[in-house]
Amino acid sequence: MPPERHEFATRNALAGALAGDIAGALKSDIASRGSASLAVSGGSTPALFFAALSRAGIDWSRVVVTLVDDRLVDESSPRSNAGLVKSRLLAGPAAEARFVPLCSRGEGPEACAAGADARVAQIPRPFAVVVLGMGTDGHTASWFSDGDHVGEAIDPQCPRAVIAMRAASVIEPRVTLTLPVVLDTGLIALHIEGEKKRAVLDAALSPGPTLEMPVRAVLGQEQVPVAIYWAP
Repeated sequence: MPPERHEFATRNALAGALAGDIAGALKSDIASRGSASLAVSGGSTPALFFAALSRAGIDWSRVVVTLVDDRLVDESSPRSNAGLVKSRLLAGPAAEARFVPLCSRGEGPEACAAGADARVAQIPRPFAVVVLGMGTDGHTASWFSDGDHVGEAIDPQCPRAVIAMRAASVIEPRVTLTLPVVLDTGLIALHIEGEKKRAVLDAALSPGPTLEMPVRAVLGQEQVPVAIYWAP
């Protein structure tokens, strides 16, 4: 079940198409189950997509939104994924969605992960869609090759939903969903932009150690369909 690849001429075109596909999945779950859940990633890449999705004609009061991962920073920081989601996605019609954050103010990584683990357990699953990004080092979520708990995070049998992650390659400690939770979805959408990331993606789709490029834990599994959305 190789990933589907969708390539677009512009980032605006990608944002519109990805938003439309996710809106369709959310509507389908609302129609069949009465509610829908969505997990999204942060960083600079999804801003246009968030803006497009926020305008979708969905009964947002029936949608639960959470994060794939977040940095332990205040929500006012430009590095906060929660802050990004609240300002760019949970606006306009989408403001009616319920947001489940991963981080709590003033908590350390382990306490934050424990609290998030309990909150994520209450989110109706499977998710309609889990939206992932990818770094130029081949990480996704906060699964860094030099992360102190990366092996646990990408273990298909990991019993935890959320764990803390520290890595020398990043500034702040993080909290992140684990692989079993990421795979508890109808679809994984991998959203990447730029020629450099396409080259990294091609490398990640080739055989190699998962710990070297943790995004392979998603790309190489056969449990959930993966759709790749790319623009220059």
